[in-house]
Amino acid sequence: MSDAPASGTLPETQVEAMFDRIARVYDRMNAVMTAGMDRRWRARAADIANVGPGDRVLDVATGTGDLAIELRGRVGDAGEVVGLDFSEGMLELAREKAAEIRFDQGSALELPYVDDEFAAATVGFGARNFSDLGRGLAEMRRVVRPGGRVVVLEITTPQKPPLSWFFRFWFDTAVPALGRFAGDSDAYTYLPSSVRRFPGPNELGAELAAAGLTDVRWVLTAGGIIAIHSGSVPEA
Repeated sequence: MSDAPASGTLPETQVEAMFDRIARVYDRMNAVMTAGMDRRWRARAADIANVGPGDRVLDVATGTGDLAIELRGRVGDAGEVVGLDFSEGMLELAREKAAEIRFDQGSALELPYVDDEFAAATVGFGARNFSDLGRGLAEMRRVVRPGGRVVVLEITTPQKPPLSWFFRFWFDTAVPALGRFAGDSDAYTYLPSSVRRFPGPNELGAELAAAGLTDVRWVLTAGGIIAIHSGSVPEA
C-alpha cells in the first residue's frame, strides 16, 4: 500500500480506526451536513441498481447500513441484502437498525464472496475511502453476475461558481468546524481531503470502464455536488 493512496489520504488501518471513533455521531453528522438530503440520494442509487423482489445484493462500505436498508426495500423478504464494511463500530449500529440484513466485516479490496454471487453491488459515500479504487471496483464487478450493475454514489467537486465557492467554504471551513463540535476534528478534516482527491465524474466513469464494466453512465444531482455512477457487468 502506498503512502498516498489515490482515493484517500490515510492508510486503510487509520481510516478504519477513524470510522470506529465517529460511529456514534456519524448519522447525525450526515444529516446536518446534507440537510437530510442524503436519504434521497441513497434512494436514487438504489433505484439505479435496478434490483427487484428475490434478488441478492451487496452494499460495500455500508457504514451504518442506510443504503443497504434502501436496497432491502427493493428486494423484499424473498431477496437478501449483504452489507460489508471494515469498521466494526459502524457495523454494530447497522445491525441495531436492521437485524434482518446480514452485515459482514471485511475489506472492499478482497471481498469474501464468490464470483457472480449478486444481482448488483453498490457503494454509497465509501469509494473515496478505498486505498486502491481500481481494485475495489474490480472486486465489485467480480461478485456481480453478468447483466447486473455496479453503482457508486459519491460526493464530487462542482467546478462552476457560485456553487463551487460555497462547496469550498462548506467543506474546507464548516465541515471541520462541525467535526470539532462533534469531538473529532481529524475525521472531519479527512472528509474534505478525501473528496478533493477523488476522481471527478469523467475520471470515475473511466475507472468503472477500466474495471471491465460496460454501459457506464452517471447522473449529477444537488447542483453537481453528488454523482451517481453505474456500469453493467458484460453478458457472457
